[in-house]
Amino acid sequence: MDALGGLLDGPRAQGAFLIKAVLGPPWALEVADEAPLAVFTVLAGTAWLRHPALGGPDRLGTGDTVVVRGPQPYEVADSPDRAPTLFIGPGGVCRDAAGRHLAEAMSLGVRTWGNDPAGPTTLLTGAYGQDGSLGSVGARLLRALPPVLVLRRADWDSPLVPLLAAELGRDEPGQEAVLDRLLDLLLITALRTWFARPAAAAPAWYAANADPVVGRALQLLHHNPAHPWTVARLAAATGVSRAALARRFTELVGEPPMAFLTGWRLALAADLLRDPEATIGAVARQVGYGS
Repeated sequence: MDALGGLLDGPRAQGAFLIKAVLGPPWALEVADEAPLAVFTVLAGTAWLRHPALGGPDRLGTGDTVVVRGPQPYEVADSPDRAPTLFIGPGGVCRDAAGRHLAEAMSLGVRTWGNDPAGPTTLLTGAYGQDGSLGSVGARLLRALPPVLVLRRADWDSPLVPLLAAELGRDEPGQEAVLDRLLDLLLITALRTWFARPAAAAPAWYAANADPVVGRALQLLHHNPAHPWTVARLAAATGVSRAALARRFTELVGEPPMAFLTGWRLALAADLLRDPEATIGAVARQVGYGS
């Protein structure tokens, strides 16, 4: 399991906030929900994104997807200079400028919300909770992300978006679990697409996966952290000398193999210990420690 896979195996979205917003002009949202990570897609129409990390307002078209690393607030509006009139706080609570709650007044059905049921703009939004559901593995990934990234439809047209949109409208048993898993998949495929871009500053451990030697070493460490690894054993498994592996690994990943393994084991252990039935001894053995 690598850091991307960590979002799908183990700690993951649990009761994530997911909603479809149908909006007609004029409208402007200030999102200050303090979520550690959020994803939204323009299902129909256009919108303007304002984020401190951007040079200015960014126009979004139908099919564009945005990933935002919290907790910094951002704004989405129907025009680049529209002042916010709707304010989204922690837990997805929406208020107007006077502080009045709008959940009931703007409800348009199952997980659907907005100011106009026939509005030309539809946004699909998913946000991970503040309960630490991303875990320590997810936190390693989070630190590697820019504050905001935008994927244009021309670069990435995921079949997961219509699946997620369709599931949002269903009020059936198990819906929450399905939505959580679809959000995880949407996020992981979006990040994989982003990191593959030549201009993207992918984290060193991600870029190093393309190297035939270091990539193999990372796979071995990620998928079998409990093995009694040494540099010598890792070098033998990858077909190079100890010196060559240590030099190449440190150069591409930014730290020696055993230092990387220690950090990875501790991140996994921290996530495993979130299970109230887990014992320290059992977790230690799972990640490669005898005690």
